[in-house]
Amino acid sequence: MQTRMITKELVRKFKQYLYEEERSENTIAKYMRDIGGLIEYAEQKELQKADMLEYKRKLCATYALQSVNSMLSSINSFFVFVEWHELKVKTLKIQRQLYMNTAKELTKSEYERLLMTAKNKKDRRLYYLMQTMAGTGLRVSELQYVTVEAVSKGQATICCKGKIRQVFLPKLLCKMLTEYARERHIKTGSIFVTKSGIPLDRSNVWKMVKVLCADAGVSPEKVFPHNFRHLFARTFYSVQKNIVHLADILGHSSVNTTRIYTMETGETHRLQIQELGLLQG
Repeated sequence: MQTRMITKELVRKFKQYLYEEERSENTIAKYMRDIGGLIEYAEQKELQKADMLEYKRKLCATYALQSVNSMLSSINSFFVFVEWHELKVKTLKIQRQLYMNTAKELTKSEYERLLMTAKNKKDRRLYYLMQTMAGTGLRVSELQYVTVEAVSKGQATICCKGKIRQVFLPKLLCKMLTEYARERHIKTGSIFVTKSGIPLDRSNVWKMVKVLCADAGVSPEKVFPHNFRHLFARTFYSVQKNIVHLADILGHSSVNTTRIYTMETGETHRLQIQELGLLQG
């Protein structure tokens, strides 16, 4: 029977396989992190099914259930690649969440306070960056496609997760970004870059927005890059009520994915039930 020990060579081959499958850099990095967690847990010993079941329990005690499923999916993919099928473990069955967690959802008023704080700090890059994400629904990894050329055309060509889509950039946003690029002497390529000219990544943006929390009076739990995309989706849906169109804009293959972004609060549902007029008191 083949030894079930994860080696650097096996991980290297799996990483090369993911690259040849044209997975995005962010996706590959995530797979490597998830497998790295298992390697740290295994401590260079041969894996048995019992080890995987125990590791699954350990993950459940540490992370949110959705995160556990995501990690297990990465690990199972690795096991399929190396043909260790007997080590695969089932993902958790999670009932679809009906209400959004208001403790982690950024409101429009909180977003506006973040903008005002960035403006008062004279951080124009962050001021325009937040508006770009909230005004288009772009993922933070897609900011690199907001280029001088894209702004001049009023639309950006996004290459993400093996798909290509066109994202229209509002005229006011294009005007702001054109002026910003001119001030920063950015004549071509990505507009949101580091001092050395490299496009900002998730880590850069995360640190930048977190700095604003205290001065803006917004909970740090609500301030992370993907929440600007959530804000765009919820605001768009509240006005248009067209989830299919929203799915296209966000680049989702399934409307079910988009539903996560359009959930209302439990309080909203409670008020809707009360308005049915079925309770006499």
